[in-house]
Amino acid sequence: MAEAARFNVDHGAQVIDINMGCPAKKVCNAWAGSALMREPALVARIVEAVVNAVDVPVTLKIRTGWDADHRYAPEIARIAEDAGIAALAVHGRTRDQQYTGVAEYDTIAAIKAMLRIPVIANGDIDSPQKAKHVLDVTGCDAVMIGRAAQGRPWLLGRVAHYLACGERLPDPTPAEVRDILLDHLRALHDFYGEASGVRIARKHLGWYARDRPENAAFRAVVNRAQSADEQLRLTGEYFDALAAGLSPGLPAAA
Repeated sequence: MAEAARFNVDHGAQVIDINMGCPAKKVCNAWAGSALMREPALVARIVEAVVNAVDVPVTLKIRTGWDADHRYAPEIARIAEDAGIAALAVHGRTRDQQYTGVAEYDTIAAIKAMLRIPVIANGDIDSPQKAKHVLDVTGCDAVMIGRAAQGRPWLLGRVAHYLACGERLPDPTPAEVRDILLDHLRALHDFYGEASGVRIARKHLGWYARDRPENAAFRAVVNRAQSADEQLRLTGEYFDALAAGLSPGLPAAA
């Protein structure tokens, strides 16, 4: 971990973030992610090694524990602060909850009250109003938004605006969503290359369209696109029809 941190800083990283919140089975089976929360002594050694290896801030993300009987978050939060962690993000669920149930903001609030370092609340934050509510009830310094921003990248700016001004901005129009999505697709194609970019973009297309009644039909067509140009064309036609107030015709991919 220390070697990896040094490598990334040498290649321009300005912050090192250690993720001990991932609940994925394949991650936890390798004793990574949330599984590390079962071993507070190992957490201490890892965090200390990483903090001492680099001269940039090191942050940590955790869950409230492994399961209801093993809630090690307060202990690990104290370990993190003592080791020099610059900020702590807490997802308000245990590992065995995955993403089910309701986030435990009271646990996050208790951790915030214990620490001097900034604490970031995470879990179920899906609107500007919810972000403010979570900040109010936890006393945290910031919120972290994950799944709710999938297909809704504009949510982050709207949360920031609401917290700063108390004004809720309207949702983007279909035309605005079209422009955002097409820029996103082009960036994916450029970054990953056409073949991988087209494949990786499919999940993003599903997220952008998930609140539309035509979602399933849209994905059935767009997911057959084999080229970047075809993916961009089909996506543009879909959102152009929405912007015009029409029910999108979804012709088979060429």
